[in-house]
Amino acid sequence: MKKRTYDAIVIGSGISGGWAAKELCEKKLNTLVLERGPKLDHITDYKTALTNIWEFPHHNRITHEERTKDYNVQSVCYAFNEGTKHLFVKDSEHPYQQKKPFEWIRGYHVGGKSLMWARQCYRWSPMDFESNAKDGHGTDWPIRYEELAPWYSYVERYAGINGSKEGLPQLPDGEFLPPINLNSMDKHLKYSIERAFPGRTLIPGRSANVTKAHNGRGPCQYRSLCERGCPFSAAFASQATTLAAAAATGKMTLRPDSIVHSIIFDEKKGRAKGVRVIDAITKEMTEYYAKVIFLNAGTLNSSLILLNSNDTKRFSNGLGNDSDMLGRNLMDHNYRARASANYEGLQNMYYKGRRPVGFIIPRFRNFGSDKQKDFTRGYAFIGENYRTDWGRGAWEDGFGADFKKAMTKPGPWQLGVTCMGETLPDPNNRVTLNTQIKDQWGMPTLDIDCSWGKNEEAMLKDMFTSMAEMFESAGYKDVKTYDSHEAPGRGIHEMGTARMGRDPKTSVLNSWNQMHAIPNVYVTDGSCMASTAWQNPSITYMALTARAVDHYVSEL
Repeated sequence: MKKRTYDAIVIGSGISGGWAAKELCEKKLNTLVLERGPKLDHITDYKTALTNIWEFPHHNRITHEERTKDYNVQSVCYAFNEGTKHLFVKDSEHPYQQKKPFEWIRGYHVGGKSLMWARQCYRWSPMDFESNAKDGHGTDWPIRYEELAPWYSYVERYAGINGSKEGLPQLPDGEFLPPINLNSMDKHLKYSIERAFPGRTLIPGRSANVTKAHNGRGPCQYRSLCERGCPFSAAFASQATTLAAAAATGKMTLRPDSIVHSIIFDEKKGRAKGVRVIDAITKEMTEYYAKVIFLNAGTLNSSLILLNSNDTKRFSNGLGNDSDMLGRNLMDHNYRARASANYEGLQNMYYKGRRPVGFIIPRFRNFGSDKQKDFTRGYAFIGENYRTDWGRGAWEDGFGADFKKAMTKPGPWQLGVTCMGETLPDPNNRVTLNTQIKDQWGMPTLDIDCSWGKNEEAMLKDMFTSMAEMFESAGYKDVKTYDSHEAPGRGIHEMGTARMGRDPKTSVLNSWNQMHAIPNVYVTDGSCMASTAWQNPSITYMALTARAVDHYVSEL
């Protein structure tokens, strides 16, 4: 038992788990980090990072047979291809049940989805933490922006977020490295939108790609191959940053191939005392012990672990589940609204490299003087203007030398835009344990029951109208808006299921991300979120995690 006892245990090694490991270890706590997937080392295990498209057997695509057999869900992810498929789970090996369509994107390996994420990082604003209380949807956040702002700054300075200072109240500025600049077509669109639609602003996107050398990383090489693993360390991933920092302290023990079965609860003391772990290879069960547990397995897996920790009289329906909110209020961003368009001018303008992030038009609905009667909350647009490349030869007419020569020159400007809409918390959107269908390690699987609500559908209609009017006013041709009809989950921003709140009767966690009922269990991944806001959430997970560790150590 002594050999299996640590000061702290962190479950998960992704974005929030890596931060928990770094902060605990740097505060001199001997920390065990448990990762259910295999070892994946920085640089040496990025097997396809420098592979050219023509060097893949199927030119960076996968076969129909392989897709339908093993990757039916995972293959819908924007980052999934022949060069990254080894970073995604095989659906055939990791089952779950969709009571309603839900696309659960997963990466089980050291670093988790921190290798494949889109890296866009936007702070929440004061109104985002106040919305639940003001409009009555969900439960009030137990913290406000002002409490988290110093921690946003703390994680931004370390992670290396590029961006521009804009002074927008709905999108607070942060601690930025130089931005990835707008190209000439972006600037035209910015000028047109801001002139025709006061209150709407187009700015450079903000992402966790270092644009100059930073903490021994980078700079970005503008290859836009981040999801294969960045050998230049420019793209933020746990391996290159937080886990490396934790390892440097000598305080971290990283144990891959360790599937956490459940958290062990001491009924006499009213506290957690450890975790049960299944070895992914031998399937042997082992127990590890610690004074504090940070649960960072990812929203749905964290919920599974808590729901499966039900072998006590005190918590027969899931650990810390006095409120019956555990597993409920599952949310994802609504990315269904899309647009494309062409532009005939600026043919003498081009750009260098492939940007890892384009532009963003931050929320402008139900903000300031804008009041919508058909829906509450808001949305943003993320997009990119680009010149088509030689690949357009696959559908353009022509052949011979002149045709080939024409393909060496940039094609016309095209625009691609996606809308990211806030979704409202709904206790009927939930996950539950299915003890009848178990995985190959004997773990119960999840039943997922989640769908878009009336507010999301009403917001969708306004997204289409807003996109069309902006792009047409800017002189784009063939403006097309369309509904991808994608199910929740594909946004890969699953949140909720163990939400923070002021009242233990309606929430699972308190203002410090502690379980109301069990003070030595902290949950700081996406499951802690009480709402989604409209922004990408990962930088908020980082800030909440660093803040929670600081709270725990100060309490010690």
